[in-house]
Amino acid sequence: MSYVKPSDLVVAMTDAGEAKIRMSTSDTLAKAAMGGAMLSVAAAFAVTISVTTGVPLLGAVLFPVGFALLYLLGYDLLTGVLVLGPMAWLDRSRGIGARDVLRNWGLVFAGNFAGAFTVAVLMAVVVTYGFDTTPNEVGQAIGHIGEGRTVGYAAHGAGGMLTLFVRAMLCNWMVSTGVIGAMVARDVVGKVLVMWLPIMLFFFMGFEHSIVNMFLFPSGLLLGGNFTIGDYLVWNELPTLLGNLAGGILFTVTPLFFVYGRRRAAAAAEPEPAPVATPRTQPALVGEAV
Repeated sequence: MSYVKPSDLVVAMTDAGEAKIRMSTSDTLAKAAMGGAMLSVAAAFAVTISVTTGVPLLGAVLFPVGFALLYLLGYDLLTGVLVLGPMAWLDRSRGIGARDVLRNWGLVFAGNFAGAFTVAVLMAVVVTYGFDTTPNEVGQAIGHIGEGRTVGYAAHGAGGMLTLFVRAMLCNWMVSTGVIGAMVARDVVGKVLVMWLPIMLFFFMGFEHSIVNMFLFPSGLLLGGNFTIGDYLVWNELPTLLGNLAGGILFTVTPLFFVYGRRRAAAAAEPEPAPVATPRTQPALVGEAV
């Protein structure tokens, strides 16, 4: 498995961030919608495995299949662009402004939510036979996940909010490590392996991922979960978004940029030495450039 050095990884991250920011609106929305949809299918897959086998670890081990596939296909998640966008913005030579980064984040958020909500509706149809029966055991499990991760946090007040925020920070530390891990390896097997490990970790640890939650919580509401849209927004989605952003910036962007990015920028800013003139030992021939 060939390997990209961390110093070169910073350049790859910056290139990727610039490419995503400069992508057209339609392409950004389409890639984000497919990314949110594919991750949501993987989340449903993991919950189904956990419920039917009674082994939550097995669900966590297999959940990264969706993450690996969506990134190999070039789709986007907000948790990834929360890291790649700032890397492009920090490289001032790219001409990327804060408004460009925020525009990209907004479009990817909208696309991710559209894809995740679509899968939430489709899965609700599957587990209720088109809303003709009560949810099966998988549907009931999804509904209870939504309850525990909204009113469950609210029951602890400020402590619950702090726990939610920290879980979201830790989540995007792992997820962004998976995103850049795909850039560390050059072959498909290496990319999948490096992505798989941190994603498996975050899912089994119960960390909070804003895109996975875009599927789990609308699904829970459709399947009779005992919480409200307000509970979802205040006690999960919005704090999770902020925590995902903070975790990606603090644990991924900051160390990589300050350890490797500044060094490369300083090297690029140094003037090249002037060429040393070599005295001619013979007279110029007729027609020769002098």
